[in-house]
Amino acid sequence: MKRAGIFCLVVLLVLGCMPICAGAVDLELPAKGAVLMDAATGTVLYEQNSHDPLPLASVTKIMTMLLIMEAVDDGRIGYEDTVTASETAAAKGGSQIYLKAGETMTVRDLLKSVAVSSANDAACALAEHIAGSEAAFVDGMNARAKELGMENTHFVNCTGLDDDENAKEHRSSAYDIALMSRQLLTEHPGIKEFTTIWMDTVRDGTFGLANTNKLVRFYQGATGLKTGYTSQAGFCLSASAVREGMELIAVVLGCDTSAERFSACKSMLDHGFAGYTLIDPKLESVPQVAVKLGTADTVNAVPAQNSALLIDKSQKNTVNIQITIDAPEITAPVSKGQRLGTMTVRSSEQTLAQIPLVAEQAVGRLSFGDLFLRLLRRVCMSA
Repeated sequence: MKRAGIFCLVVLLVLGCMPICAGAVDLELPAKGAVLMDAATGTVLYEQNSHDPLPLASVTKIMTMLLIMEAVDDGRIGYEDTVTASETAAAKGGSQIYLKAGETMTVRDLLKSVAVSSANDAACALAEHIAGSEAAFVDGMNARAKELGMENTHFVNCTGLDDDENAKEHRSSAYDIALMSRQLLTEHPGIKEFTTIWMDTVRDGTFGLANTNKLVRFYQGATGLKTGYTSQAGFCLSASAVREGMELIAVVLGCDTSAERFSACKSMLDHGFAGYTLIDPKLESVPQVAVKLGTADTVNAVPAQNSALLIDKSQKNTVNIQITIDAPEITAPVSKGQRLGTMTVRSSEQTLAQIPLVAEQAVGRLSFGDLFLRLLRRVCMSA
């Protein structure tokens, strides 16, 4: 009995030291689909029916905002551009800012209305401004979804309204929503100027906006992102937050109540921030590789990609880096990005990542004339 007790204690201690596996914890969320993703690496930390295609209501507007931000950031439209509302945009139901046909408003105020109050009329007006029609804009949404690898997604409008027959085809999954949320947050951080607003106004202060995402006010580090609700979709949310340099995205679809969606996302975010951390392993010194017959004698070997890693917090103080150079010398020419070695990141005996080391810059090959001059200099110096 004594030996059995000691054995059980040892097993418990070993299990307690093991890193937490992504998705191993069952949070029992009251949602039809859910996922927790790290924004920097795309690592899934928790999932529950994450690939099931489901109605998503106004969470749709994450893709709408992504296309708007892409248009802003590449210069096709500007924040202060004036948009004229069409009769189609003005007729949108659901959440709205009550645009009138012919009314003008800036891109900034319309985007703010979409991000904060989930205004369907504002979303449609911007879609028409960018693509000429909502249908053309939706084609762009579906094309972008395909590019991002959103395999279980199909959009039929830019708002998420599902009050017509076509809406039966309007679907996405928790995982796909996390993908487009990640793209929006990491590639267009300017969106946070709008998604973090709690209360604001448009129309020169005469029309108030209040954020439908209550986590923006009540969850530490919240950066957005978008709520959604229809009777078919239930209560949905893509919530994002940053703590200690790590940004997480929590998505839930098909909750029965608004309180459940906020509680479910909060549970996932708490789980992620409590168990994981983001590290960026740095080289103490940049390794150099000798170059034979090159216009430079050496070339720097640098990581080929962003080396940020998501790890279990228990591993943070045991991380070490090992550098392996494929050959001490290479022959010119050397192309920029040419593989030179490997940076292996370990925690104790566990390999966390193997990141290629590549040439930081190109090195040309010496011409016959260059070689002759170099030989002549050596002869002269030795004389």
